[in-house]
Amino acid sequence: MKLDILVLPVHPDDAELGCSGTIAKEIAFGKKVGIVDLTRGELGTRGSAEIRDKESAASAKILGLAVRDNLGLPDGFFENNKPHQLKVIEAIRRFRPEIVITNAYHDRHPDHGRASDLVEDSAFLSGLRKIETYYNGEKQQEWRPKLVLHFIQDNYIKPDILIDITDYWDKKIESIHAFGSQFYNPAWENEPQTYISSPEFIEVIEARAREYGKSIGVKFAEGFISRKILGVNDLFDLK
Repeated sequence: MKLDILVLPVHPDDAELGCSGTIAKEIAFGKKVGIVDLTRGELGTRGSAEIRDKESAASAKILGLAVRDNLGLPDGFFENNKPHQLKVIEAIRRFRPEIVITNAYHDRHPDHGRASDLVEDSAFLSGLRKIETYYNGEKQQEWRPKLVLHFIQDNYIKPDILIDITDYWDKKIESIHAFGSQFYNPAWENEPQTYISSPEFIEVIEARAREYGKSIGVKFAEGFISRKILGVNDLFDLK
């Protein structure tokens, strides 16, 4: 299956927090979008890998993803090395996306920055024909995405581009709440509480989206960064 956009976040729920409004918008525009999580988030304080699997599937239905898969890399202990790069390359070649989206370059969670480097490096290496990978016993063809973007997870990162997600804000929030084990949920009040399980955390996500939106004259927006200079064909495409 060929995708227009492949999101490669390190943890289930990272994509929902960082770019689910953009995902929902592009799907509404007729694009095929999929998520392949790098890990199952098995080291998370709350819930379990099995619960996160179910939550990921529920979110996929909410967003209307063409596919959601998981590479099963070890949460907390994956590395930007050849074995793990080959797994990411296999996923990129399997779905042949025009655009890849992944975690930010750096963040309070060390997995996020490491995943960013892993995906960025793998996206380049995926275009080298002398690197051989196989899927279902068949040799894959090389493929390099046209663009790699990184969604923003901490407030101090300045975005290179902002996407208006005003019409898809409710869908974004619904997809986040699919992860009931991770975010504020009265049914889990007897479980350990974390930074992201407080009611205030979702308020922070909303505040960031409102701040980004204000910058371009809309209600809500999501921000992305890029290691390459971005360009447009027409000045009137800019806000």
